[in-house]
Amino acid sequence: MNTRLVRGCDKTQHGIGAYGPSVPAPAVGKVHHVPHVSNPPAHPVRPVEAVLFDFHGTLAQVEDPLTWVLAAAAACGAEIDRGKATILADRLLTAGRAGGPLPHRVPPHLAEHWADRDLYAHSHRAAYTGLAATVNTDVEGLADALYERLLTADGWVPYPDTEPTLRKLHEAGVKVAVVSNIAFDIRPLFAAWGLDTLIDAFALSFELGRIKPDPAIFYRACGLLGVDPEHTLMVGDTPADAGAVKAGCTALVVPAADAGKPNGLSAVLALALANQK
Repeated sequence: MNTRLVRGCDKTQHGIGAYGPSVPAPAVGKVHHVPHVSNPPAHPVRPVEAVLFDFHGTLAQVEDPLTWVLAAAAACGAEIDRGKATILADRLLTAGRAGGPLPHRVPPHLAEHWADRDLYAHSHRAAYTGLAATVNTDVEGLADALYERLLTADGWVPYPDTEPTLRKLHEAGVKVAVVSNIAFDIRPLFAAWGLDTLIDAFALSFELGRIKPDPAIFYRACGLLGVDPEHTLMVGDTPADAGAVKAGCTALVVPAADAGKPNGLSAVLALALANQK
């Protein structure tokens, strides 16, 4: 398990908000390997009062590409054989799928929407339906149907450790927020999965006008929970999530995994509950 713990800087030493776009931040901590939940980092961790979770790649993953294409085609009233659907899925992934790899190329006419995709719902939709439309298919309306899958709980798969991890934090009285660069409301997804009662707040980029790793989105999440950053753990799977250290949080980086496979999320419990009585 390739899990990393990144210690945040002490805000009393460096000052909150001291690092803007034109002022590079200094190195703010060390990276510790956490190979297993039973083997937490040797360095002590500040008492954790709240945990912030990234959404995609941390709590849930998009459905596998073949299922995605077959379900979207069926919604359009078309039936595609698995061989053709597999080839089509590969081409769509190369073009750029929301929740998938970055596109090989963004056409000039989509550049503005692409840049704004995590800030505005219309740009997110236009960017990804536009990318899907660059792939020739025989299914009318497929680009829109593919995008609609993203907006439903059926289009995502929570990781195996998501529910038990969130529940144990909730039972221990540790506050939880989801902090995501995303352009649509994911609260209905959590409600459909029966996880909404385990989340205390959502800090979503399209609602706040801020995108990770901007420290402002992490400050806002902490504010929503009523906790200080130095007693907050941010959990994610990308460098943007580790950017929480600039806000004074500690960051745990877990490896993204395919849908339905463990991603090391339970390592959070060894850190967040270490000082719980």
